[in-house]
Amino acid sequence: MHKFVYLIFLLCFVLNACKKYEDIRIEGELKKWHRIVINFEGPKTSELDEDNPFLNYRLDVAFKNGDKTYEIPGFYAADGNSAETSSSSGNIWQVRFTPDAIGEWTYSASFKKGDNIAVADNMKNASSAGFMDGQKGSFIITDSDKTGIDNRAKGKLQYVGESYLKFAETQDYFIKLGVDAPENLLAYTDFDVSTNALGFQKAWEPHAKDFDETATPYLWQDTKGKNLLGAINYLASEGINVFSFLTFNVDGDDRNIFPHLLKVPIEGYEAYASVKKNKEAWETMFHKTRFDISKLDQWERIFEYAETKGMFLHFKTHETETDHLMDKGVFGIESKLYYRELIARFGHHLSMNWNLGEENNQPIEEVKKVADYVSKLDAYYSHLVIHTFPNKDDRYAELIGDQSPLTGASLQLSHPEFIDVHPRVLKWREKSNATGKKWALAVDEPGKANIALLPDDEDPEHNYARGRAMWGTLMAGGFGVEWYFGYASPNSDLTCQDFRSRDLFWDQNRYALHFFNKYIPFWEMEPRDDLISSEDIAYCFAKEGEIYAIYAEANSGKIKLNLEDVNQTFKVKWYDPRNGGNLQEGSVTSVKSSGIVELGTPPSEMDKDWVILVSLK
Repeated sequence: MHKFVYLIFLLCFVLNACKKYEDIRIEGELKKWHRIVINFEGPKTSELDEDNPFLNYRLDVAFKNGDKTYEIPGFYAADGNSAETSSSSGNIWQVRFTPDAIGEWTYSASFKKGDNIAVADNMKNASSAGFMDGQKGSFIITDSDKTGIDNRAKGKLQYVGESYLKFAETQDYFIKLGVDAPENLLAYTDFDVSTNALGFQKAWEPHAKDFDETATPYLWQDTKGKNLLGAINYLASEGINVFSFLTFNVDGDDRNIFPHLLKVPIEGYEAYASVKKNKEAWETMFHKTRFDISKLDQWERIFEYAETKGMFLHFKTHETETDHLMDKGVFGIESKLYYRELIARFGHHLSMNWNLGEENNQPIEEVKKVADYVSKLDAYYSHLVIHTFPNKDDRYAELIGDQSPLTGASLQLSHPEFIDVHPRVLKWREKSNATGKKWALAVDEPGKANIALLPDDEDPEHNYARGRAMWGTLMAGGFGVEWYFGYASPNSDLTCQDFRSRDLFWDQNRYALHFFNKYIPFWEMEPRDDLISSEDIAYCFAKEGEIYAIYAEANSGKIKLNLEDVNQTFKVKWYDPRNGGNLQEGSVTSVKSSGIVELGTPPSEMDKDWVILVSLK
């Protein structure tokens, strides 16, 4: 009899354990730097349930490996497969996590319930929501098998207190060159509840031919996503490694991108938002604390694929027309929940930054509140920046150093011939370095607003963009450039659906990346324009006494370099920034360091721009 009771007890224990195991499903490859998703079965609810599942429930999961601990926010995921089903209801709650070490990881879930609990500052007295609250488990992580440009082969791109971001796995420093346009990249017909308020909706049809079959797993609902995936594949094939996008532009320049739920039919929203003077849509037409789960799940398919193509994801969370909408401009519940949802759903990505606002003009104290909140919630500490107007960059003076958790700036410039780029990067490099906390600086919108980077048809050589903006940024110690397309040309900042409109220029970007990644230890070098003399625009980037890179816009045969008298012999090579290729020899192949030296003439085309590489033999 006792044996029978014991067997019944044991069977119940096993069945109960199996039931708990069935309540949790882990998806993804259990490998280092790969995204894994834990699906928990929680309360059955919906996007529009009276008891708001986004605001009044809170899932956090603690992941541990040795002395590492990550507190990752989770989110309501409807049926757990909403990219495919477009479901708005279900009982699945998810957490996405990217492990950074092999071996055993444990996890422990916290699931709480209460009014506005998702954005509460203090969780000490929070009430349990039952279900997975307190649930624990473990899994084993092995090494990644990825190679090449795939971000999973390189690890997390981290701010490390230097002027350049660094990949955690390979320890390589990063330079980005790519597109800052169109800002409405996500206004895409294949996403659920895609609107066309001002006629700027995207189909990305020109890039249908660029779809690669390796992207098939990232499609949804059989064929959706194909053209945008093709566009990303095209950029990667050109050597481009970054693209940017707004995640919220209600009442802004385009008005078709929002993660929130509409209160009104699409047609009603489009009719209202199509009138530019109408600027009350956020107040009247949106559920401010409820999100479109299927649309966000479809965004994730695009971002996942981009990771495999080595892309840096530039999340622009606001533009100047929107940064005052949530909570009427005072950081509060709407804004906190917006950032929590973005971080929970997308913060696991390896190569990315959070940009708190394009052309941001909020009071500095509000900027600091947002920056503090995001930096504390983002367990991965992704690069954190803000972008401002070109004539208001002095706002950064109140944010550099220990005044804020920002780790860099997204600079905007305005001169039509890009002559302001190099000195502006130098300015903020010097000012941030002086605080003891170096900012990683990028120029993410160079050029005059109406023209900026023109299409190849209008400017096939791109001389000023190449020399003064791209090389000007990199030779000043900036870590990259993203190209704004202006608003007055075909395939503009809002209308672009064909990245081939600048195809010739992407080659020049690739040549610059090749030079910096192959020929110089750029992370050890400093801008040293004081070491050169030139009759035209020229820049010098140096590790003094060892290696010097000099960009000369023209008359490169008249460049002089001060090598001081260190009794060393340096070799002199030339690099063609217009056509790339190998290093070449000019009229002088070596110089003795005996003070100021002449570097000779280039291999050809002395009236064109060249890069001179002077290094120890």
